[in-house]
Amino acid sequence: MKKNLEQVAKEDGRFCAAAIKFVYEGLGYTAKNVASEPKHVSGQTLCEGLKELALEKWGRLALLVLNTWGIKTTSDFGDIVYLMIRHEWMSAQPNDSVDDFNNVYDFKTAFKDQFKF
Repeated sequence: MKKNLEQVAKEDGRFCAAAIKFVYEGLGYTAKNVASEPKHVSGQTLCEGLKELALEKWGRLALLVLNTWGIKTTSDFGDIVYLMIRHEWMSAQPNDSVDDFNNVYDFKTAFKDQFKF
């Protein structure tokens, strides 16, 4: 039987369930609003979708929310995706890699610098 996301988070210990649920929600958001090919979303495209979703949900607080959950880089998104792949919540194509999530964008630039005070 497939584990729920709370169990996955607890067992893994790196990210809270809310972080994992956000990335899962972000896949649907990205497929619907960002991806040109909704049947397959690349790591880079998912990162862009997660950025849009975070800014839409939390605005200026996006960086704080993500950092509080232990998400500090796009590589963390990749770690969460591959955690969900291992637990059959997501799937990957043979040419996909966790490295597709490395350095897609800088969090400070994406979530903080665009806001002028």
